Amino acid sequence: MRWKLLRRRLSISAPRVIVRSHLPWPLRWAAVAIVLGFSAAAALWAFEFGKEIAGLDRVSKSELIQLRAEVQQLRADGAKAQAIANTSESLVKTERAAQERLASQLRQLEAERERLQADLGFFENLLPLAGEGVQLRGLQAHSQAPGQLQFQLLAMQPAKAVAEFVGRYDMVLTGTLDGRPWTQNLPGGARSIKFRQYLRLEGSIDHPPEVVLKGVQARITDQQGAVRASQMLKM
Repeated sequence: MRWKLLRRRLSISAPRVIVRSHLPWPLRWAAVAIVLGFSAAAALWAFEFGKEIAGLDRVSKSELIQLRAEVQQLRADGAKAQAIANTSESLVKTERAAQERLASQLRQLEAERERLQADLGFFENLLPLAGEGVQLRGLQAHSQAPGQLQFQLLAMQPAKAVAEFVGRYDMVLTGTLDGRPWTQNLPGGARSIKFRQYLRLEGSIDHPPEVVLKGVQARITDQQGAVRASQMLKM
């Protein structure tokens, strides 16, 4: 029996033998990963070594450093330009404000000059001073607007040592309205005045716009109603 079994195993009709590995699959995949990683590391080392040999890496680093320096310089130049622009804008605003202030002062000085010239002309009309008692000098009148007359005059006592005058003044407008004579006094009647040497009188009188003014008369009366001074101005 044993002989038969031995002969069967040694003969051609013996069963096929398959050799199988007993290494687990996880270990196989780990071995494959290690091989691939080693190959990639070798390829990367070869690439970097090739760049160093060719000088490409040094050129790239130097260019990067140069570009960074240029960017910093451009930023600094931009900051300086922005500061100069802000300073220029501030100077322009300051100069504009100064010009406007000077223009306003010039207008004020011009108005003051015109007022002083008017006052000078007004007082020049009062010279020379002569006589005694209350006097009216320098009556001026002009239309300020339709239906409004602006006037000014000076009440005086030329003497040096005089008593205080107390009285009233009135303005009488004369003209025509619809072809007929027309007159008008100060609205509200004569007004009280009190002065010793001189008193400047000025104001405005409203009247119908349709009136054609022919003249204006200023009158000063004392407390008893007697006319002490008057002056007539033709329009």
